[in-house]
Amino acid sequence: MSDRDRRTSEPAGLDGLPPLYSIAKGEVVSVQTYGAFVRLPGYKKEGLVHVSEMSASRVESASEIVDVGEHVWIKVIGREIQGDKVKLSFSMKAVNQGTGRDLDPNNVNAEQDARRRKQFRDQTSNRITLEAVLNTTCSKCGCKGHFTKDCFSAPGLQYALLPEEDDEEPQQQTSKVTPHQDSDKKKKKKEKKAKKKSKKRERKESESDSSSGGSECKSKRRRQEHDRDREDKKKKKHKKHKSHKHS
Repeated sequence: MSDRDRRTSEPAGLDGLPPLYSIAKGEVVSVQTYGAFVRLPGYKKEGLVHVSEMSASRVESASEIVDVGEHVWIKVIGREIQGDKVKLSFSMKAVNQGTGRDLDPNNVNAEQDARRRKQFRDQTSNRITLEAVLNTTCSKCGCKGHFTKDCFSAPGLQYALLPEEDDEEPQQQTSKVTPHQDSDKKKKKKEKKAKKKSKKRERKESESDSSSGGSECKSKRRRQEHDRDREDKKKKKHKKHKSHKHS
């Protein structure tokens, strides 16, 4: 298809724009991280050279390749109408920057890139929703698992799970205590304390008795030993006296 056929078949909104796949030299008017905007002489509309279209090798930022005010060769690879706006896409890697020669004369690479961009746009429109419990807390009702915008409760109200009847009865029984039961418990505590005190007293008395009894036994033993010693001495004296008489 010739350039004339393309021009006659173009939509009305694309009039006054550079022809598709045409080559021209333009001025860089703005540099962003994702690409550079180039203005062609004789056209008011600026076109974007994306970082992927600046060089055959990977480019992290457009400032690595071009600067504002620099003149570069470009090839028009895309013209789209998005609402009220017209989007122009340029390519620098398809043109020799020294001579301006077309490095993709059959537009094979340009058409492949256009197909990839179209497929990417179509797939991004299909959102994937996960039916999972969210780890979020609703600011309206205070419950977990949903956002505030999806909350079904009325503002200011909070809901809680009610316990079952079987679980509720034993809790009530344990929680209810009559004053008579309180007095019985206090009496039992006092009796226990009195028993402990009496046991302590008995232990002390038994210890004191045992200590006194032991001292008495010791004194008796000493007396008995002293008496035995006296008797032994008397017997010895008596024997000596007898022996002197016989002699």
